[in-house]
Amino acid sequence: MYLLAIITGQLRLRRKAFANPEDALRHGGLEFFREDPDVERCRRAHLNDMENILPFLFVGAVYSLTGPSLPVARLHFLVFLLCRVLHSVAYLFALTPPTRSVAYVIGQVPCVSMALQVLVAVIPYA
Repeated sequence: MYLLAIITGQLRLRRKAFANPEDALRHGGLEFFREDPDVERCRRAHLNDMENILPFLFVGAVYSLTGPSLPVARLHFLVFLLCRVLHSVAYLFALTPPTRSVAYVIGQVPCVSMALQVLVAVIPYA
């Protein structure tokens, strides 16, 4: 997620496509206050990462508090990590469908699994 923020910033500088007029003025003038398709693709990939990684971190933290099996927890985290990396690469380089969709769906499996395990763990206390 952090890497995509850096890539987005670098692309904005290289393509001279700034989101704010003050940035455009600093780097050459208001004509650079514009959108670039590559910058927008990278920005969308970054937003998508935030929409998926932040909830995963929350669910993963709560899941970790339930005392799961260490190998199973590691598997959940590894599958999610690999799928998000593949999804981001597929997004940035516009890989052929359904690469991005498959990476997304498989990456959601650990999230759903952890959420269900958290629910099962707290049901006795309800």
